[in-house]
Amino acid sequence: MSQTRHVPVMLQRCLDLLAPALQDPAHPEPVVVDCTLGLGGHSEALLASFPTARLIALDRDKEALRLSGERLTPYGDRATLVHAVYDELPDVLARLGIPKVQGVLFDLGVSSMQLDEADRGFAYAQDAPLDMRMDQSTGMGAAEVLNTYPPGELVRILRAYGEEKQAKRIVSAVVREREKEPFSNSARLVELIRDALPQAAKRTGGNPAKRTFQALRIEVNGELSVLERAIPAAVQCLDVGGRIAVLSYQSLEDRLVKQVFAAGAANTAPPGLPVVPERYQPRLKQLTRGAELPTEEEVAENRRAAPARLRGAQRIRAEER
Repeated sequence: MSQTRHVPVMLQRCLDLLAPALQDPAHPEPVVVDCTLGLGGHSEALLASFPTARLIALDRDKEALRLSGERLTPYGDRATLVHAVYDELPDVLARLGIPKVQGVLFDLGVSSMQLDEADRGFAYAQDAPLDMRMDQSTGMGAAEVLNTYPPGELVRILRAYGEEKQAKRIVSAVVREREKEPFSNSARLVELIRDALPQAAKRTGGNPAKRTFQALRIEVNGELSVLERAIPAAVQCLDVGGRIAVLSYQSLEDRLVKQVFAAGAANTAPPGLPVVPERYQPRLKQLTRGAELPTEEEVAENRRAAPARLRGAQRIRAEER
């Protein structure tokens, strides 16, 4: 896949959000973590924009690490690439002997490479094996989930992770069809969803298979449970003055990020205290008002930026000893 097509989402805004922490004279050699390396667009820009920074980049996809490794070769030992899921960040930093970092970036969802490589089974627009694993060396793929999960569990996944109102109809059709022949490819699932949905449901919201594919992908990769652990862990790893920027692409992810940032920015003192002790004071300052959206120009240039939501926060207080 050509890397020229890969346009990092909201790139300049991410760099601007992180810049004050990565240009702080108190940290002449700051450490910045890209928790979702992908094809390395954001990482490359971080290394180029902040020439004294050291980058730690994580990805669970070995092919992404290989391609980004080539792209980041010019930066030599300033870039450390690690095969890991982003909730493993504290362990990764401990292994590298890094107590705290100055910047953290998350670019959630599926990378361009995974969408563009047909045989990974992420995209519903082309027929491919139903896999959807971001790390193909471990875990069960989407076909196995479809073929083996009890109907009630499939309905729960489609509703919770895909916000699919027609989950029961789709799952009834899946259960009927999998008894005839197990699912293996995406085209058959897309066709089944089209046939299962009432006409009115097909008229809105793009491809009718989109929500089901999103739900399966989140389940296969444990994305929300990983994210629930990862965002608080990343905040813990930030130095005072350090900054975190998170790009999410669907409401479930964005809601999770919003909750962590809001909780960190809240005063947790019991009501009525004349003076608020340090331990109750906010640990975070929110840097974005709500979620920031991409500009119209950016969406015109890169349609994958359209659903993006960006939130940023700054660490303003250390943990209690």
